[in-house]
Amino acid sequence: MLAVAQHTPPACPPPLLNGYPSDRFMRLPEVINTTGLSRSSIYDYISRDAFPSQISLGGKNVAWLASEVNEWMNSRIAARDEESRP
Repeated sequence: MLAVAQHTPPACPPPLLNGYPSDRFMRLPEVINTTGLSRSSIYDYISRDAFPSQISLGGKNVAWLASEVNEWMNSRIAARDEESRP
């Protein structure tokens, strides 16, 4: 009989590496797909300090931190929930 190994996720987040959280970069097409915003809306929100700023990767390459984009989406959900409370 074959034993099936079950992978269980760690109970706590992974340790910080050099004091920085493990995170990943998202390029613009992924940010657009994840948020549902258009390119122009993203840059408009950035100019009004209403969306996380991009990070230069060198040259003309930029990306966003996935954690910051997720935090922005969660804040929008929280704002919606606050508005719907009586």
